[in-house]
Amino acid sequence: MTIFDQYRIAVLLPCYNEASSIANVVAVFKESLPTADIYVFDNNSTDNTAEKALSAGAIVRRETNRGKGNVVRRMFSDVEADIFVMADGDETYDPTVAPELIRKLVDENLDMVVGSRVATEAQSYRAGHKFGNRMLTGLVKRLFGYGFEDILSGYRVMSRRFVKSFPIHSHGFEIETEMSVHVLQLQLPVAEVPTKYGVRPDDSQSKLRTYRDGFRILFTIISLLTTERPRLFYGVFALLLTLLSFGLAMPIFCDYFATGEVKRFPTAFLCLGLVLLAVQVLVFGFLLHSVRRGRIEMKRLAYLAQKSPDDVCIKTSNDRVK
Repeated sequence: MTIFDQYRIAVLLPCYNEASSIANVVAVFKESLPTADIYVFDNNSTDNTAEKALSAGAIVRRETNRGKGNVVRRMFSDVEADIFVMADGDETYDPTVAPELIRKLVDENLDMVVGSRVATEAQSYRAGHKFGNRMLTGLVKRLFGYGFEDILSGYRVMSRRFVKSFPIHSHGFEIETEMSVHVLQLQLPVAEVPTKYGVRPDDSQSKLRTYRDGFRILFTIISLLTTERPRLFYGVFALLLTLLSFGLAMPIFCDYFATGEVKRFPTAFLCLGLVLLAVQVLVFGFLLHSVRRGRIEMKRLAYLAQKSPDDVCIKTSNDRVK
């Protein structure tokens, strides 16, 4: 008996206008994971993506709210499984490595294995995407601690306890960033495996808009920083206000030491106000840090309420013995 017989495996494919490639993606996943259920979540496609997926043998669901984050939220809510494999329907990810990623998840009792992208051709990445990915990945590492080498990869194998305890807030392509930060925040056991990243078919277009989605991902990182590391964010803000106050106060101190008089009362009051504001900001950061600790504890309890891959395997084996 293999691990693929011991677990319910679901392949999740969010799609928007992928009629040219989805049938082949479903077929290769069915060949690589013959016991898995293949789900295609159609995000209001204007072509016949849903029909192509259905004819290829996939279970087709629809999500009418546009955006990858909305689709992932629906997938995680509706699909029941022990192990979840998420990929794209554009043939850029290699379905044949899915068994390897699953084995790593099960053997090491992990909650997530990320297929970090290794371009097979120069055309695999659009202009600017590779640089943007490195910049955003490096930023997450520096702000949230050790992270993945590719936080924007859409190829992930996940445990049930991660999927069913992950509170999704994103609406678009920033979903992968939110998932990565959530993993780092709870210090979940994860791994990363390099996987081939191919070229989209000629008649398929990327839905990622370089500048718009890049700024949305950057805004998401900043937003997560305010909630997940408030002492750092508001501490830096308080420091900047304090430095500005001292910079404006330097001429006042110089005049006072030279003449014994304070000649710039408006500036002096402004400096005092900036220092008081810096103290308030710093206190606000510490208060939010206390709130954050309570939120993490609640997330951790929700996470622990689900079974790990090892627990699922033990339960399945015991059921078979009975």
